[in-house]
Amino acid sequence: MSDQSKCESCGVHNRKGNLIKLGIALDKIDYVVALAGNPNTGKSTVFNNLTGLRQHTGNWPGKTVTRAVGGLSFGDKQYKLVDLPGTYSLLSTSTEEEIARDFILFGRPDVTVIVVDATRLERNLNLVLQILEITNHAVLCLNLMDEAKRNHIEIDVRSLSKSLGIPVIPTAARQKTGMYDLISAIEEVATGKYIGAPHRVRSMSSKLNHAIEMLSQKLAEEFPGLPNVNWIALRLLEGDQRIIEAVQTRELESFGKALAIHE
Repeated sequence: MSDQSKCESCGVHNRKGNLIKLGIALDKIDYVVALAGNPNTGKSTVFNNLTGLRQHTGNWPGKTVTRAVGGLSFGDKQYKLVDLPGTYSLLSTSTEEEIARDFILFGRPDVTVIVVDATRLERNLNLVLQILEITNHAVLCLNLMDEAKRNHIEIDVRSLSKSLGIPVIPTAARQKTGMYDLISAIEEVATGKYIGAPHRVRSMSSKLNHAIEMLSQKLAEEFPGLPNVNWIALRLLEGDQRIIEAVQTRELESFGKALAIHE
């Protein structure tokens, strides 16, 4: 058994001896990492592998949906991981989608790890592309590669990474395979060693682009420091009732503070 296999089996140290599961025993948080993905992609297994079984669970503010938080230390940095509810999109048609969308948009995680099922990649890309409309700081965790291999599915990881503009890491979380590579990619994105250039849809009409630009300017003036104003402007134009209400009640001002968990 290789050194890496040994460490991935014990789940405590990586091959360089600097990946340590901490549960939630973190005195200082350097980076916050969100884990997003469709249901049944193995996202929670990835979360458990990275953080250990000692995690804190509670509810999201004002919601009955469970929030799981854990931590790990890599090198000399400490990471807090948040396991977002499994969701198929960020269009806010359910409480789970609203939570995932709002945390990525307003909670400002340093890295968003998108866990996808390698055997059903095309079904998962809808959520991937929606997340990449919001953040450049993302890593794609191509999970269930063991199942893909059994089903004779081959994926060109390098080409996929180039097309999406973010790191793509193949994993088999149930076998604890690929966890070191995943946290290494998270570290590179968090520290700025890897600067993503995500693929984004560019087929909007000139009239829509103009409307987004005008509305974005007004949002920036009304809510200084608001992140992703272009995306919020698009959701307003599309009639997203949750965002409309947040603007009308000025709830947008408090979203970031309510969702941030760097503290």
